[in-house]
Formats: sequence, structure tokens, C-alpha cells
Amino acid sequence: MKRILSTLALCLAVSGAVNAQELANFSFGRGAKPIISPEIQNDSVIFRLKADYATVVKLSGSWMPNPWGGTIDMQRGENNVWSVKIPLPSPEIYTYNFVVDGVAVNDPQNVLVQRDGTRYLPMLLVPGERTENYGEATKHGTVSHPWYSSKILGMDRRLTVYTPYGYENNPKKKYPVLYLLHGAGGDEEAWSSMGRAAQILDNLIEKGLAEPMIVVMPNGNPGQAAARTLNIPEKQIDWRSPEFRDAYVKSLCTEIVPFIEKHFRAVAKPSSRAIAGLSMGGGHTISASILYPELFDYICPLSAAGSATPEQIAALKKAGVKLYFLACGNTDFLFQGAEDMHRKLEEQGLQHEYFVSDGGHVWSNWRLYLNTFAQKLFK
Repeated sequence: MKRILSTLALCLAVSGAVNAQELANFSFGRGAKPIISPEIQNDSVIFRLKADYATVVKLSGSWMPNPWGGTIDMQRGENNVWSVKIPLPSPEIYTYNFVVDGVAVNDPQNVLVQRDGTRYLPMLLVPGERTENYGEATKHGTVSHPWYSSKILGMDRRLTVYTPYGYENNPKKKYPVLYLLHGAGGDEEAWSSMGRAAQILDNLIEKGLAEPMIVVMPNGNPGQAAARTLNIPEKQIDWRSPEFRDAYVKSLCTEIVPFIEKHFRAVAKPSSRAIAGLSMGGGHTISASILYPELFDYICPLSAAGSATPEQIAALKKAGVKLYFLACGNTDFLFQGAEDMHRKLEEQGLQHEYFVSDGGHVWSNWRLYLNTFAQKLFK
């Protein structure tokens, strides 16, 4: 009996210790003030981090002149809470992290996190006109992750699909489709995580600025079945091999498009199909329009490296493209390529829109482009 009581006492003691440890993750002693980070105060923002044993703590953010290596010193305060107050950056979505004694550390107080490939970074959303469609709307669409079977790539593959508000409630209504492609290093979650695609579409549709549409976001890495977060082994594909030339683009156009039009209430005609992509996805967009000129009436390469011959552009003209939206930042390392493409389209007389923004090869531009061209689709 004594042995049983002793065992129970030990279990209770261990349970109490575990619970105490869990509670310690949420507070730093009785009466301790909660740590808020980041905290926007009018025209400034404060970042805070509790780091008891740190000797040097710095802040690094994407709004800085050198977003890849620039830092700002933070100061140690009461209870070893380090902080820094800076002028509020202009309205946009930024990412940041702390550097604690030379080691990059995420903000444990910030639940807003973006995933960029294999990196997770805390997010700072500065409100304003530029970002008014990046927050949550009142009426929300649905984001799902269906799988399709690809004979071309030899595997089942995961998609991210956005359906607009009201899709589930009207089983007879059909919708146009935007195929939205990510860049190198991304996957099928890039546009929904960093690009705020669902929020942008929700807001534009709710305001009556964009047509309700389905948005399909595939994985553009032909060796991946899905994002690496699913821990699925990758297939080694030599994209330089002739047999795999344009394999992903062919899968997109001959497998994904039919899959969507079979399993979703999609309007199956060119005037109800759009394709857009950033960087690598912009190259895929150009390739898809060249290989299948009659498939999409709306073509939007963004910050892309790609080109087309006079004959290929002529095929697009003959197909009757309704919108060719070419966009790039004026300091983007691919800007000259966009300029060349713009000139070729002009020379061949293909009517198009050339949207040049400030800045480089960054998500702040790609969110802006989606927010802009989505209002022009299917009208």
C-alpha cells in the first residue's frame, strides 16, 4: 500500500512540474507584464525580446536599406527584455528576425509567420492604402489542397485551390479560373502564405473590384509531390534532359487544367482561363502561352525571365488574347528582360499592359501585381 501511495505521489509531483513548465512558456513570474512584440504606436513600432543570457541583441528587417545583412542594436531593459523603437515603415508586409549573439532568432511573441521555402519569418503588417486588401475581409473564400495524378511527372501531386465566398452555397454557378504560379524556392503554399492571395481575392471580390474566381496554385518543382513540410521524398528529375523539357508546363496545361475543370465548377473555355506567375513562374507562364497559345485568354508574366519569337507572338495575336499583363520592378535584376519582352510585344503589335513598379525581385511587388491585374480579369 505504501508503495502505491509513493508512486501516486511521484506521479503527482512530475505532473505538477510538467504543468509548471508549460505555464512558464506563457508568463515570466507572477505579476510580470506581458511582452508585446511588435507593437505599433502611431508613427513608430517597438520590437521586444526576453533574452536572459544574451550579451548582444540586434534587429534585422526587410524594410532596412540592406535587408540581407543590415541590423539595428537593441537595448537591455528590465527583466532582461531587449527592445528597440523605430519609425514605422511605409504600409506593406515586412519580415524580420532578431540576432542574438550572432544567431538568428524568430520573435516568440508574434504568431504572424510567413514560410519562404525552408525559412519561417515573423511578419509585420503596416496598415495603409497599400495593404488594405492584405488583411482579412468580412466574407471569406475557402482554401483547399486537392491532389491530382500526373502521368507526365510520374506521381500524385498536391495543389492549393482557392474558391470564392459563396462557392459552396450555389452548386449550379460556374467560375473562371486563374492559374497562379510561384517562383524558384517556393511551392504550392507560397502564394497563399507570402502572397496573401486569398486575402487579396476576398477583399477585391467583396468590394466588387474583381470577378469571383477560382485560383489554382500548383507546385512548380517537378520533382516534388508537395511542399517539403509534408516530408515526402523528392524525385530526382534532370530538367535539362530533353525528355523532361517543359514537363511541368505540359503537366499544368494537359493535366491540371482538365483536373480542375472536372472536379471544380470551372468554366472550360479560354475566355475564362488566366495564367500568371512570378519569376520562375513567370517563365512558366510565358512557356505555357507559347506551347498552348489558345488555352488562356489572360496572360500575366511577373518579374520573369523569358522571351518569345515573332511567330510565337503572332500565334497569341491569332488566338485573340484579351489581356497580356507584363510587370517588373525597375531595380529587379530581371528588369532588362522585361524591357526586351515589352519591346518585342510592341514590335509585333500585340496589345499589352506594361506595369513598372519601384523596387526589385520581392514579394511586396508581387502582391501589388496580383492586387492590380486581378481586377482586370474576366471582364
